[in-house]
Amino acid sequence: MKVTVVGCTHAGTAAVKNIAALYPEVEITVYEKNDNVSFLSCGIALYVGGVAKDPNGLFYSSPNELTNLGANMKMKHEVLTIDTDKNILIAKNLETEEIFEDTFDKLIMTTGSWPVIPNIPGINQDNIVLCKNFYHANQIIEKAKQAKKIAVIGAGYIGVELVEAFEVYGKEVTFIDGEERILSKYLDAEYTDMIEAELINHGVNMALNQTVTCFEGENGKVAKVVTTKGEYEADLVILCVGFRPNTDLLKGQVDMLPNGAIKVNEYMQTSKEQVFAAGDSCAIMYNPTKQHAYIPLATNAVRMGTLVAKNLLKPTSKYIGTQGTSGLHIYDYNMASTGLTESAAKHLNMNVKNITIKENNRPEFMPTYEEVMLKVVYEVETNRIVGAQVISKADMTQSINTMSVCIQNEMTIEELAYMDFFFQPHFNKPMNILNQAGLQAMEK
Repeated sequence: MKVTVVGCTHAGTAAVKNIAALYPEVEITVYEKNDNVSFLSCGIALYVGGVAKDPNGLFYSSPNELTNLGANMKMKHEVLTIDTDKNILIAKNLETEEIFEDTFDKLIMTTGSWPVIPNIPGINQDNIVLCKNFYHANQIIEKAKQAKKIAVIGAGYIGVELVEAFEVYGKEVTFIDGEERILSKYLDAEYTDMIEAELINHGVNMALNQTVTCFEGENGKVAKVVTTKGEYEADLVILCVGFRPNTDLLKGQVDMLPNGAIKVNEYMQTSKEQVFAAGDSCAIMYNPTKQHAYIPLATNAVRMGTLVAKNLLKPTSKYIGTQGTSGLHIYDYNMASTGLTESAAKHLNMNVKNITIKENNRPEFMPTYEEVMLKVVYEVETNRIVGAQVISKADMTQSINTMSVCIQNEMTIEELAYMDFFFQPHFNKPMNILNQAGLQAMEK
């Protein structure tokens, strides 16, 4: 059987490794536009900030490793067209310019996502850089060496991490976003207020609730960002305004969400059973809402790529959905979230309540302790937990992995109150903070 994998970052790498292990007789061909695989883009800020000293550490596999597993690695090859009715694709060797045809029995679309590039006047000037792959990371580092004033546009996780890295690096940083607050998709206002205050305390110029209208430059290089509320000098601009699924090759051939994310069933199959999809190219079941959603995370991608291999020959292992669980470290704060924020739930017209508590992470007789703020969001009608967030200078982020399991298993706030957790003064209190959240919610 001939299996073709298009794209090889997280989902593609996981699929290839597992197919090679499970089915050594299968012929695997991989098409990848870049010269590398498995790049951890979430490590770009750590690389930029000098925390990750060796850029090779941001890769967990290589073309050589996958070749040694038996895959035919066509690196620096771009797939131009795919016909899923005839199981044929046309590809181009980007080094030789050769264009050729190939066939497949099974197709695995792991083409990932690509940054949204807004149509803004002046955007094609030098020193306006995207932030996605290894090439971008190196470009940012080189350009940042000479830059004095840096503007980061887009206040998601990557944007916030880059702002911190540049500020620590000694740069004058302006943080621009169209929303009223940063990280609005991941955290509610009481959390983002704390992070914004921390950024301001470190000298970051916050330019929120404003839209970029144009980029002005000198001698072909960007010099200023103009928004609906002001003008900001910048000799380097990083665009982090979001990602879109990279799925144009299958447009009109398989079912997709309006944004182009490929819909897959619980076995990672598209609407054409010989075509699988995984990772940032597709939409997956979001357990808090029980609807397909686009949630581009490396964790989801690796799980989905693994499941493609498990289900390649026949439906075997089901994907159990996602809660969109994620974490972040900014300055001294550790934070994480899973499921729906309160604001997102209300935007979806869900009838929810929340319990927000502040508690020290361990007994006050210990020599040190830190305050923790935990918020749990749950449905009014069923008391089903649908989201949670935590922030502290202590690392309490693993509690959100626990809350992710609670959402996964449709647990209620009452069940959270009496779940079994250990107690040890070095780590927590006799009544775990998650238990406390459940109990206080019941009292309300």
